[in-house]
Parts: sequence; C-alpha cells; structure tokens
Amino acid sequence: KDFLVTQLQSKVQMVEIDDGSVGQRIDNFLLRILSGVPKSYVYKVIRKGQVRVNKGRIKPVYKLQLGDIVRVPPVSQQEVVAPTIHDGFLAMLRESIIFEDDKLIVINKPSGLAVHGGSGLQYGLIEGMRALMPECKELELVHRLDRATSGCILIAKKRSMLRALHELLRNNQMNKVYWTLVQGRWPKKKIMVQAPLLKNTVQSGERLVRVTPQGKPALTEFSPIQVSGRASLVKAKPVTGRTHQIRVHAQHSGHAIAGDDKYGDAGFDADLKTLGLNRLFLHAYSLEFTVLDKTYQVVAPLPDPLPAVVEALGLRLPG
Repeated sequence: KDFLVTQLQSKVQMVEIDDGSVGQRIDNFLLRILSGVPKSYVYKVIRKGQVRVNKGRIKPVYKLQLGDIVRVPPVSQQEVVAPTIHDGFLAMLRESIIFEDDKLIVINKPSGLAVHGGSGLQYGLIEGMRALMPECKELELVHRLDRATSGCILIAKKRSMLRALHELLRNNQMNKVYWTLVQGRWPKKKIMVQAPLLKNTVQSGERLVRVTPQGKPALTEFSPIQVSGRASLVKAKPVTGRTHQIRVHAQHSGHAIAGDDKYGDAGFDADLKTLGLNRLFLHAYSLEFTVLDKTYQVVAPLPDPLPAVVEALGLRLPG
C-alpha cells in the first residue's frame, strides 16, 4: 500500500501498517507519508497525543508492528512549508554519491551537512536526496552521522534493504571504520575503550554526552595508523552506536579529537587551525557488510583539508 499524502488532508486518517512499514519508527513513518510537513510538526502532534497507535499514545521512537492502526491527524495549509532546495545543493549531493545500485546509495557526506532538517534547518541530506530522486519513494537514512563528521553514510532505496541493514546494525555485523586525528602520542597498540555514556541536553538544546556509571554501555576499538608526539592518526571502530561515542571515548582516553568544539582541547585546536584545520577531524572512512546475499565494500577518501593537515604534522597516509 502507498499511503503517501500528496495533498492536504482535512480529515483524520486511520492507517493500517503492512509489511512495508514494519519496524519503522513512528516519527520517520509520519515524515514519509506526510509529504512537505516539517519535522517540528510531526513531533508536536506526537507529543500532544494527536497521533495514536491502536488508540494509545506513543513516543517518537515507537517501532511499528504488523497490523498496527495509526491515527494520523489532519494537516492544514499552515503546516505545510515545503523548503526550496537550491540546485547547487542538489548538485553537491549528486557529486557526493560514491555508490548506488537498485537498493542502496552510499554518500560521502561533507562535514557541516546535517543528515536531516530540524533545529532551525529547513532541510538536510535526506530531504535533499528525496528532492534529487523523486522517483525513489522509499528513501530512508539507514543510520546517522554527526553534522560535523564526514564520510560514508547509507541511504536505503527499498524498505526491504532498510530492514535488513537495521538487523545487521542491531547484531553488530557491519564493519564501520573511522579515521580521526587525536591529540598526543597514541600508544602503539590496539585499545578497547569501554565506558558507559549518558546523553544530556543542556538549556540551549545542545546535546552533550559524558562518561558515567549511569550511562548506557559503549565500546570503541582504537588502533594507531601513524603516531607522533604532537598528534596521531587513528582508526576507530565503534562496536556500539551511542551519540558522540567516538568523540567522548577519545577524550576519555586522554587523546581528544582535533577540531572538536564540544569535547576537544582548545589549545590543541588553535594550534591545528594554523595548519588549516577548520573542522572536526573525524571521517567515516569505510563500510563493509553482507546483506541480501550481496557483499558491499565502500571507501570514502579523506576530504580536503584533512590530508594536508596530516602531512603538515609529519605523518604519512597509508598507501
């Protein structure tokens, strides 16, 4: 069934969930079926109880089950604010595609690009991709990257691929490798940082994460690529997928990530700015996984100015 709302709806809709939407979060489901409605509206109607599942109130993280009956409230003209997505933005997204087949797209996301709209942003990566590929009616983010982080991010073109990839992520069957530049000399060995993380939202709405016994379990594997006394280029493999996990675990280990305005070292960052570093040095370098009987291996090379910063520090990039 295709429940996409292409016109304003003046009446309540009761939508029964079929196989195509099982396992999807209710907030993402509403964003998909209510074309042109801003994210803030979706969260408002969920919060006020105007959206119900099987006659009960739910939270935005609720995952839909087969046969659920979803109450979708009316949408007025005032709620639909379709952002104008500029041609230059769409051209940038097109150039950022590093892999595509009939079920999956891999984007080399630039630093500074949010994966979705909200928090004052009219649109982000996923809204742009939907505008770029209007023929693909089921485009969904598979996972997320921080706005400041660059590199590989997956977008499913089919619900079947989205469900299969989420299953891989839940079972830790996706090999994700990040490259990051950290402060100081990293020990010449692999280190497993296991430290529970708790997410806090401060008054400004900014998300901050800290290590505390009250947090959720989190595990990151770090291994050096090139080291010096001043800074080290390191591989990071997140075993769990907590918010800001690599950034906070690097800080917790005594080696803050370069250019990190939340968890970094101000003096170190100021020093590296003189070498041309104008962003967080955290890059989702590669992904490897097998899904739906196909093995995928994708690599997103370090974007400018990161290679020049590495070389200015006297470090060598592999290969």
